[in-house]
Amino acid sequence: MSISKAKSFLLRHGMEPERIAPERCAPPMAQSMADGLAAEGCELPMIPTYLKNSGAVPKDVPAVVIDAGGTNFRCALARFTDSGCEISEMKKMLMPGIGKSASWDEFISFVADGVMPFMDRADKIGFCFSYSADITPEIDGRVIRIDKEVVITGSAGKLVGASLIAELERRGCTGKSVVILNDTAAVLLGVSATLDKERYGGFIGQINGTGSNTCCIVPREKIGKLHEGGGEGLIVNIESGLYDGLPRGDFDLELDCESNNPGSKHLEKMTAGVYLGALCRIMFRAAANEGDLRAESWEKIAALGAFDAATIDRWADGEGLDELALNEEDAAFVREICYAAFDRSARCMAANLTAIVLLTGEGKDKPVCVCAEGSLVQKSRHFRPLLERYLEECALGVYGRKLELVVGYETTLPGAAAAVLLNK
Repeated sequence: MSISKAKSFLLRHGMEPERIAPERCAPPMAQSMADGLAAEGCELPMIPTYLKNSGAVPKDVPAVVIDAGGTNFRCALARFTDSGCEISEMKKMLMPGIGKSASWDEFISFVADGVMPFMDRADKIGFCFSYSADITPEIDGRVIRIDKEVVITGSAGKLVGASLIAELERRGCTGKSVVILNDTAAVLLGVSATLDKERYGGFIGQINGTGSNTCCIVPREKIGKLHEGGGEGLIVNIESGLYDGLPRGDFDLELDCESNNPGSKHLEKMTAGVYLGALCRIMFRAAANEGDLRAESWEKIAALGAFDAATIDRWADGEGLDELALNEEDAAFVREICYAAFDRSARCMAANLTAIVLLTGEGKDKPVCVCAEGSLVQKSRHFRPLLERYLEECALGVYGRKLELVVGYETTLPGAAAAVLLNK
């Protein structure tokens, strides 16, 4: 049986989705996760957050919530009620350090300014800080670096929570407590806080949008590098985007070279929305050079400049191709390449999630809840159906592990509230 021009092109360059077989890829990834739990310096860092997710979140207890991790800063009051998490009095501002650098003291003063109006109504502060930081046993965050177009000088090595508490005390606000967490842990906590936890055999946090990451809950005694025994399970930030064990093709290597972080985040570059558009653009350029896509069609695509995952999601459905493709053959080529990008991304994430349940041993009786958020899993016409299909075929069909995807929306602030209410 003859194969399409797009399929032949993908096979020639090692980019065909079928090259990622989740049932084969999951066990080695689970082993890499186990290695990261045992020792520092492994490919997957498996960072303990020192956060637990056990028990019901207290209701009608106010908490101050903060979200800083991109170019925007948000803070608000939060409380859980019978109807869910209520967010009120939210303020949204540009982060300091955008366009003009700011010092660490200026950043902390800015954060304190944001939360001061709430300090007479809440003593607990949940701070989702999604820049690079090591989490301490006190559930504080020691800054490694602040990036994402934000320049905060003198931040390396600083403790986020302790710095904020010191500034609040300088202003006369005492008796406050802070919990620091990242966005993936916040998604797990924010989604699961409103669910019947007894229904599930475990919880996984999944970000699949602009970026890609996962977290899971691991018993303390299985985190060998902590040298602790017993106690409740801790949420572990896998930093799964760093994984380099899945087979990459020619254009993965080209994308890596063209990225601003070559040699890093290999799995993220195969799965995350920020990269899928760029990956397809590279493939269309190569296809034009090799004669698989007509020059006129490529010129129209190239004239668009950079395009995102939302664009190729529409193209994968054939939407908007009449204006771009010279003829139906080129339209079919573009459509199939775009769909393949989502197919492969979903296969990679299915391998990641299956590896987690192989690591934890969960999902045999009760389903594991995958608490998910991000533009791909929320908005793509193709990604979520494909991901659920591969979880059914691989995690359940091959390994007998049940996973249930529960997609959240704007769960960062509720997750920050759940983190501090459950842990301080």
